[in-house]
This record gives sequence, C-alpha cells and structure tokens, in this order.
Amino acid sequence: MKKTFLIVCACLLTMLGGRAESKSAGGGFTRDDYAGIIDISLTPTGQEKQIGCFTDQGAWMGFTLPGRDKPAGGFCGPFSINGRWWFAKSALSLMAGGKPLPHERADYVPGKIGLCLKADDGCVEEQLLFADSRTALLHVTNTGRRQLTFSALEPHRALTVRKEGNHLVLGGLPGETLMLTFPPSAELRVAGNNYTATLPPGLGEADIVVSMLLPGDRQEAQRCYANSLLGNYRACENDNLARWNGYLNKVLRPDMPTDYNRVAVKAVTTLVSNWRCLRGGLLHDGIMPSHAVGYFVGCWAWDCWRFSAAMASFFPELAKDNIRVMFDYQQSDGMVIDCIYVDPRENNARDSKPPLACWAVDRVFEATGDTAFVREMYPKLLHYYRWWYRHRDHNANGICEFGSADGTLEAAAWESGMDNAIRFDGAKMLHNGGAAWSIDQESVDLNAYLAYEYTLLGKFAALLGMAFDEPDLRGKVADYFFDDAEGYFFDRRLADGRFVREPGCEGYLPFWTRIATRAQWLKARRLLEDPRKFATYIPFPTIAADNPKYDANGYWRGPIWLDQTYYAIEAFRNYGEPRKADGYTRRVFDRLQGLSGDAPIYENYDTFTGRPLQASHFSWSAAHLLLLYERYGKK
Repeated sequence: MKKTFLIVCACLLTMLGGRAESKSAGGGFTRDDYAGIIDISLTPTGQEKQIGCFTDQGAWMGFTLPGRDKPAGGFCGPFSINGRWWFAKSALSLMAGGKPLPHERADYVPGKIGLCLKADDGCVEEQLLFADSRTALLHVTNTGRRQLTFSALEPHRALTVRKEGNHLVLGGLPGETLMLTFPPSAELRVAGNNYTATLPPGLGEADIVVSMLLPGDRQEAQRCYANSLLGNYRACENDNLARWNGYLNKVLRPDMPTDYNRVAVKAVTTLVSNWRCLRGGLLHDGIMPSHAVGYFVGCWAWDCWRFSAAMASFFPELAKDNIRVMFDYQQSDGMVIDCIYVDPRENNARDSKPPLACWAVDRVFEATGDTAFVREMYPKLLHYYRWWYRHRDHNANGICEFGSADGTLEAAAWESGMDNAIRFDGAKMLHNGGAAWSIDQESVDLNAYLAYEYTLLGKFAALLGMAFDEPDLRGKVADYFFDDAEGYFFDRRLADGRFVREPGCEGYLPFWTRIATRAQWLKARRLLEDPRKFATYIPFPTIAADNPKYDANGYWRGPIWLDQTYYAIEAFRNYGEPRKADGYTRRVFDRLQGLSGDAPIYENYDTFTGRPLQASHFSWSAAHLLLLYERYGKK
C-alpha cells in the first residue's frame, strides 16, 4: 500500500506541472562554502520598491530573512513574485509572550536559508528549501523541546483560512492559494484570517510544507505530495545539495581567485533565483530579468538569449526552455516580439529585440551536442533572420535598421535594447509598408549581430545536412560602418550616409562578432584604451566618458552595462591581446561595489565609482559576469 501511495503521489505531482530536477554529479566545490552569498534580509513594511528574496526551482513565491532589529519569529513571507504581495509578514511565525521570537543568526547559502531563533529554553533552528516549483519545505529543530505554536504574523487583510485535515488553506488573493501542511500530530485552530498550529511538547524535529497553488493546479494532488514530504527533509536536502553542487562544479574553476569564484556563485544564484516555471501565458519555463521589481516579471527576447548563453554550461535544459519561451510567440511573418508575460494581454509586440538567438542556441549545442534541439530551432531561427531583411531594410541595400511595428520612435529605440541611447537623438521614423517601420539610420550593432547569426545559421545547416543559400553580407558590414577619419564604428543616416559620430558601445560589436579587420582594430583600439573615453575606472561605458551628453545615472547614456563591457573585453581577446582582456576583467571583478561581498548583482554600474544602479538581482549582469569568468585566462 505504501508503494502504491508514493506512485500515486508521483503521478499527481506530474499533473501539477512542476519541474523535478535530477541530481547533478558532485565535485570539488560545495555550496556550503558560500554562506551569506547575497543579503536578502528584509522584514516587510509594504513600502519596499525592490524585494530580493530566496526562491528556487522556478517557484512563484519567495522568502526573506528577517532584519536584525525587526524579528518576525521565522522567515518572512512567502512573497508573491507575480502578484507582488506578502501573504503575511511571516506565514509561519513562532511567538512568545505575544511577540515573535528574535533570531541570533540568519544565513543564505545557494539553495537554502536558515535561522536560529532564540527561546528561553534553548534555540529553534529552521532551514528552508524548495522541493519543486510549487513547494517549499521547512525543517524545524527544537533543541529545548518546548511546545511550539505557529501562527501568521500580520496576515494579508484579504486572506481567508480554512482547515482541511492537517492542512491549512490560505486563500482570498487572486490567482494563488497558499497551503500549509503540518505533521498529523499538530493541533490546528482557525480564527478569522489567522490560525494557530501547535506541535506536541518534546518534539525535537518537525517538517512543515509550504505550497503555492497556481490556477489549474489540483489541490488534492498537492495535499498528497505535501504529506509525502513530511519526515523526508533529509532526502530533500541531499537532493538539493547534489543539484546545487552540480551547478557549481560545472562552472567553478580551481585556478581562479577565491573572490572570483564567489562572484561566479552569486551569478549562478541570481540566474536560478530568476527562474520561473511555466504559468498562464508563459508556455515554457523562463528566466526573468529580476524578481526584485515588478516591471521585470516577464521574459524579454535578447535578455533570454543572454541568459541561455550563460546557463548552457550548467543548466542546459532550462537554457533550452528559456529560448523556447520566446519563440512560442513568434509571429507568422517571423518576428520574435519584445517581451511576454503571464497575462498575454500585457505582451509587447510593438518591436523586437537585437538578434542573438542563434548565439544562444549555439552555446547550448556546444555544451550538449544536442542536434535535436538545433533541428527544432533552425527553421524558427531562419524565419526570424529573414524577417529583419523583409521588415527592417528600408532601402533594400542589405543593411538593416532598428524599427517598430507601430511607427513610434519609442518602440524602435526599445527594439535596439538601448532605450535612450544618444545615437537616436533627433532620429525619425520611415514607413516600410504595412506594420513595418525603420529608424532613419542604419545601426552597426544590429548588422554585426545579423552577420554573426548568418555564420551560425550556416553552421547549423551544415550540421543538419541542409542547404543554406542566404546572401552573405558579412564582408560588407564592417567596411560600411567604419569611419576611417575617426577610427571607429558608427551608425549611418539613411538620407545621406553620414556617420552618427557619437562614439558608443554599439561600436564594440564588430570586434565581438569578428567581422572587423585587423587594421580597423588597431585604429579603434586607441579609443578603447583612452581612459578619458572607454578605459575608465570600470571599463567600457555605454558612451565615451568625455562626451558632453554623458550622464552618470543616464541609463544608456553613461553607466556600465556588463554585456557591452563583455563585448569590448572579448574584442581584445579576439584580436590577439588576451592579457589586456584579463586586465580589464580584473577591473570589473575587483572594482564593482559589493560584487564579492553580499550585495546583489545590479542592472548597471557607475563608470567612475562602480556604484550599483537600477534594479537588483539582475540576470543580465549575472549572465555576463559568468561569461567573463569563463573566458578569464583564455586566449
């Protein structure tokens, strides 16, 4: 009967749609050496603009560690990453004398958080990890063997509570239901929108399961699965440790400085923390730019390509789904739209994003040798590649422009990914016919990306034994955009062909994609190594630092974006100067504030100080830190 029960639970879990990760092989590095990897201490007040939390396995809920001077009697949360609300300040709070127990220690290692709560007769140790995309498991060790009573600390005012056997179902909030599963020996009572759950006195250890059910989930299946986890924390912890050690041992290098290894671990942790399982309009699992801010809870095209490129080496299955999640919305004409959300009504199809999808697929292929995935993606990639020349080449000269589907410059600038870049100051829109518009300038970065996509499409076609007869425009791109007078790459105006002489990060791209000549490299290198322009304290800003339009906090008008810095550093490696590439990498790893400490990874950074800017817990920056780490010391 017991065997039958477990089989039924496994089947029901599959019906829920959660991803069950297989164990990864162990190695020389362990996640337990990276305690305090990111500071996620936050006792919520409801006024927070950014909420970085502990989350894993693609879950849509997260937890924080209570602030030192703001005890919560347990972990804070859960927090709804999609709804942006707290179910309670702490859904599982231990109280004494009407006040939440204070804590004397709180910690976060990749994949697990811990608390030591102070009690009169000893301490209560808590550990929490995720068993799957719906389920967190709390393990309680009661060293004093006191009677423990849990309740919700400051529950959400809309919360409703009902008892179902050894489960408490917390509803009343749109789209998500919370369920707390206690040991059968616990005494459960409901009062209004709160509860008490009392464990028997003398109980040394106990497991409590926290489940978030999404629309369409079967509550009876989750009850079954939650019950099967009670008393099985050690097995879950072993699986969790093996999975995380597997990630790290596929990434970390024994020849790297300790601090650089810590940066790599933080980058892996950031990417996995931004993993969300399929839900609603997200038809595959995907990686979001940042769970910490509500406007980034979606999937963006070129963001996804970057994340998959970085994750291919340590989590290739998720990297594949993270590519698929955007192609699920590929338009009939081949366009891959800008961004998608749980609610498809919020999707943005006004523009696309720079074409890096072939790069992402190639990174997956090189890591896995999975030709079936290449075969699956190839026709979609080719359709997308052709879309650019059909819809974004105003004068049909084989050189493309960024544009939009609605004729607005705003959406066209979004399509470039560099929303407020100075190179678009004064630009205008041109109608290409139908729902196709172009900016009145041809962009060097776009065409350098397309040249690289062409190379990779040819590689895929040969791998699959397919004909590939697209026109080869690669030789044209570098010469077309290189300004011999200035010795740098610039966009060009369509009307008269003049260069948009605002030296910026778009000029790095021909060197990353290796379409620039050696002579062009030697000329442009003078600008790249000029400390007044690009070789700044943190190297390779979005525009030359001596430009009068430079703005230290100007989004794409000054700060460091690590993808662009990565392109420039790789340029030195690509053109035979690996020692200089490593020197610039050290500037990044050594000088970004908080990077090797416990600060989260941020969206961008101040060029002259390394001060973090914009959104925290940012996947984009994490991905390129991993790519810089991977390439450090290589020719």
